[in-house]
Amino acid sequence: MLTVEPTAIPDVKIITPDRFGDHRGFFSETYNRQRFAEAGITIDFVQDNHSMSAAVGTVRGLHFQSAPFAQDKLIRVVRGRILDVAVDIRTSSPTYGKHVAVELSAENGRQLLIPIGFAHGFCTLEPNTEIQYKVSNFYSAANDHGVLWSDPVLAIAWPVASEQATISDKDRRQPILAELPSYFS
Repeated sequence: MLTVEPTAIPDVKIITPDRFGDHRGFFSETYNRQRFAEAGITIDFVQDNHSMSAAVGTVRGLHFQSAPFAQDKLIRVVRGRILDVAVDIRTSSPTYGKHVAVELSAENGRQLLIPIGFAHGFCTLEPNTEIQYKVSNFYSAANDHGVLWSDPVLAIAWPVASEQATISDKDRRQPILAELPSYFS
């Protein structure tokens, strides 16, 4: 079984698979195509990714891929804790430029389903945090894009100050939303 919760942006969903625990620990089906389909989620995931961030305050994002390599993402934390963020970049959407921020952790077992048309990023809240995520399309460097994580128009309440964040040079150079071409309408 799994629980699917809506967020402030209905297309972004929090998914929490059941956990069955005893004195040894727990077991959980983190993804089951049939159970997801029963919940109305019929995305064909084709690739699994795994990242590790050593420092608290590491920011990765905000990333997305454009067509024909656009990706849905299913994010989960296997060690540590993050603030996970999805920003609506669909220019015709009533929630364009709005975001959802959800705490995901190894402890709470929550996952965030982020559909095509959203930029994704996260900030680590614990050291040595590991993220695993499924994507619905393969990586394409030519279709890899981003939005500046600290764009003030987005008003994301990141848990780290800009000057304290551990972030890649690539992510520091991303365009602000107002300068982003319309990849999704």
